[in-house]
Amino acid sequence: MGKVDENKKKKKETLFNSAYELFITKGINSTAISDIVERAGVAKGTFYLYFKDKYDIRNKLIAHKTHELFRAAKLALDTAPEPVTGLDEQLIFIIDHIIDTLVLNIPLLNFISKNLVMGALRSVLLTGERTDNDFYEIFLKMVLEDTYEYLDVDVMLFTIVELAGSAGYNSILYSEPLPIEQYKPFLYRSVRLIIDSHRVRPV
Repeated sequence: MGKVDENKKKKKETLFNSAYELFITKGINSTAISDIVERAGVAKGTFYLYFKDKYDIRNKLIAHKTHELFRAAKLALDTAPEPVTGLDEQLIFIIDHIIDTLVLNIPLLNFISKNLVMGALRSVLLTGERTDNDFYEIFLKMVLEDTYEYLDVDVMLFTIVELAGSAGYNSILYSEPLPIEQYKPFLYRSVRLIIDSHRVRPV
């Protein structure tokens, strides 16, 4: 990476960090673009090089923070003391890691809200945009390495992440239908059933 690209990346990261701090402390409605650039120490024109408006940076931040969650969970999976095998157990490990992280970071949970799908998958599932580092690529690799074959893998992943995101949010914040530790076995049983329903059965 050249010096110009490195500087651009640093400026974008500074804008991300500044916007995130303001969004979680003041709220998006009370945060102006002028607040973000002042905190970041950059000109307003720099903001518009990367983002259309504050809602654009919010959406990209949700994607950025969500990818960080999934990457950290995948790293934990890869470095677990005992190997975790099988697509169902691997996905449950990842979901469990993300839930435990969000339990300890309620501002991040509130910021992402129920948008795990939007952050992790919407760009690829709805627009076809893909990058080598996104969770979708990680998921496809896990599917290919599993001993079973699967049908409609996009639908399967979308459903699992949507379920875990929405149900986990309500359970962590409001203990609905149960506090999260009590709810996990029910949630993970549903995840296993979803995965099982997409497996190709021998004829």
